[in-house]
Amino acid sequence: MLRSFLKILASLMTLFFRSAAALLSLALTAIPAIGASSATPTIDTSSSPQSALKISYAIAALPIQQAATEAEADLWSRIRKGFKLPESDPRLTRIHEQGFSRNPTHIERIAERSRPYLFHIVDQVERRGMPMEIALLPIIESAFNPQAKSPMQASGIWQFMPATGRVYGLQQNAWYDGRRDILQATDAALDYLEKLHGMFGDWELALAAYNCGEGCVARAQTRASGNSYAAIRLPNETRNYVPKLVAVRNIIQDPQRFGVKLASLPNEPYFLQVKLKNPIEARQAASLAEMEMDQFLLLNPAFQRRVIHTASQNVLLLPADKIETFQFNLHQGGKQHRLQHYAAQRGESALSIAKKFGVTLGWLKENNPIKLQNGKFAQAQTLVVPMLKTAATPVKAPTMLTHKVRKGDTLAALAKLYNVKIAAIQQLNENAEPLLPGTTLTIPVAS
Repeated sequence: MLRSFLKILASLMTLFFRSAAALLSLALTAIPAIGASSATPTIDTSSSPQSALKISYAIAALPIQQAATEAEADLWSRIRKGFKLPESDPRLTRIHEQGFSRNPTHIERIAERSRPYLFHIVDQVERRGMPMEIALLPIIESAFNPQAKSPMQASGIWQFMPATGRVYGLQQNAWYDGRRDILQATDAALDYLEKLHGMFGDWELALAAYNCGEGCVARAQTRASGNSYAAIRLPNETRNYVPKLVAVRNIIQDPQRFGVKLASLPNEPYFLQVKLKNPIEARQAASLAEMEMDQFLLLNPAFQRRVIHTASQNVLLLPADKIETFQFNLHQGGKQHRLQHYAAQRGESALSIAKKFGVTLGWLKENNPIKLQNGKFAQAQTLVVPMLKTAATPVKAPTMLTHKVRKGDTLAALAKLYNVKIAAIQQLNENAEPLLPGTTLTIPVAS
């Protein structure tokens, strides 16, 4: 009886393994090889049960390997690997986590708004060996809105104050505001944070100083028994600043726990740079790239007059998949899309200049920071105008220099030093009056 039972059991086991091997062979013909080998795995029907089990394990591991590959392709995964900040104030961190959790779509919208910028920022933070939480700083600074402006006049995704921006090389004039430039402002913000870290030797203190200033943190340290972030007394906004960033970090680390759904972001450049020789209307540049104007301005928010003013900044950012389209259309269009510089003389009629170049007076005003008296220029000024065959001889754009204001400097002295008119300095610098030591002025120097 026992012998018959064992024979039946052996037959069933043989049938099972043969069936399993056949099914595995069928399935594997449609599955690419795993590992370095390019051959597709196959199964001989005479294979031992042990062989069948090994291949069955490989098939089970396939989704895991696919998940690993997908993780490497996802920018959020790369970001999570670089988190370093401690959680020095759990109580405040929990409060901010709860605040974000009550409206999870808020974080989701900001995360989507970061899409054009985040890869570049992550790349720069990683190159410098900084904590990856810093790449998330624009979430709490500006919600990744490049046009954000605070009541205190801080601007851009990194919320630079005018004076601090100038200290870190961010040019600001009537054409262009470098605080809103994605490339320039990111470099400046990371330079500033590295300097603060060098001063205080601690990333939490560096971030606190980014919020309230290095003097604020230094004074707080002199009043405290210890020097750490947790030990010093800071203004309420700054005390909440780092815990708020850590709360954002925790949500990005485990979004499901907070009811947040993060759309996948590709771990690849969103934009590439294009250098221009001549100024061009932003509307025309968007058209050449076959982009909507609002999408174009998301990448190029620093140009104030809707003109890519190459004398201030000659780098244009375009989505990686739009570069060839832009270059082709620009080449096909020849000079019809380009602008040129024109030296308007004092007393010259703005309307006559507009007619000369085939544009309206409204166009001239929209695309140039001009100030008129009775329709005429109160002082000589360089304009951008269309490049037409019948146009007057174009002039070369003036070279731009920078001057750091020292104690005792006056506009008259600077105008004499650089051989320019006072009005030319005032035209390019909103901070020209009053002159404050330490600020940086843009100085036009005629070629």
